[in-house]
Amino acid sequence: MRERVRVTVPATTANLGPGFDCLAVALQIYSTFTAEMSDHPQVIVMGEGAEAIQSASDNLVLRAMQLVFDQVGRPFPALSLTIDNRIPIARGLGSSAAAAVAGLVAANALLGDPLNQDQIALLACELEGHPDNVGAAIFGGCVVSVVDGHGLLWAQVPMPEDLRAVLLIPEFAMPTQEARSVLPAQVGRDVAIYNIARASLLVASLATGQLQHLRTAMQDQLHQPSRQTIFPAMSAIFDAALESGALGVALSGAGSTILALTREREEEIGAAMVAAAETQGLQARSATTRPSVGGVQIEF
Repeated sequence: MRERVRVTVPATTANLGPGFDCLAVALQIYSTFTAEMSDHPQVIVMGEGAEAIQSASDNLVLRAMQLVFDQVGRPFPALSLTIDNRIPIARGLGSSAAAAVAGLVAANALLGDPLNQDQIALLACELEGHPDNVGAAIFGGCVVSVVDGHGLLWAQVPMPEDLRAVLLIPEFAMPTQEARSVLPAQVGRDVAIYNIARASLLVASLATGQLQHLRTAMQDQLHQPSRQTIFPAMSAIFDAALESGALGVALSGAGSTILALTREREEEIGAAMVAAAETQGLQARSATTRPSVGGVQIEF
C-alpha cells in the first residue's frame, strides 16, 4: 500500500439553467487533499470554510475513503488528512462532490488502484445523491450525466476555449437540502417542453460555439423560479449580468452562487452583479475563472 497521495479536484457548476441534475462544468478553482499514513491521525483544514469543515462531526472525505477500504475488504488505516479548500461551501460550486471524489480517489490510490474510474464514479454518486457535479469533478470539462436502469452514463461536451465564467458569490449559504425542499413535486408539460428545448439548445450551442444562443439556452422554469423564493435578489442579479454583456446567466447548482458565461467584459459583468446584489441588501463578491478541461488529478 502507498504511504502518501495528493489529490486535486476542481469546483463544479451544475444545471447551467435548464440542465437540472444532468449538466455540469468543471471550473479552474481547485481544492487539494493530502492523505498520508501516520501514527498520529489528524485532520488539518485550511482555506474556504475551514472552521466549519474542521468542526463537522462527519468528514465526507474520510467517509468516502472508508467506503473504498470497505469495498475492497481492507481495514481503514491511521492517517493524516490535510485539506486546502478553495471551493466555497454551500454555495452551489460542488464542494461536497469534490470532497467525495477526493476521498474515493485518494483511498483507491493508496490501495494501489483496485477500483476503475467507473466504479469510483458510481461510489461518488452514492455518496452525493446525484451525478452531475460528480461527473464534471472526475472527468473535467462540460459533462452530461444520465441515470438509467443499467447504471450511469457520462458524455463530455466540447466547449469554446475562450469561454469565461464570472461568479457572483453571496455571503449567505444555500444548503442543497433547503434549496431542494422548495421545488415542486410535479411540473406541467409546458415546463417540461420549455426545459427540454433549452437544455438541448445549450448543449448544441456549447458544442458548436454558437454562444449567441446562450441567453435563451440558459433559461429555466424547472428549479430557478422556486428557488427565487429563498433568494429574492436572483432576478435582479440576472438582469444586471445580461445588461452588462453576459452571454447567459444561471443559478450555479442549488445556489447561492450565480454563474454568468462570457467571452469578454468579465470585470464589468462581475461589478454589475455585485452592485445589483448590494442594491438588494445582499453582500457578495465576484470571481472570474474558466472551465477546467481536466478533472481530478493525483500526485504521489
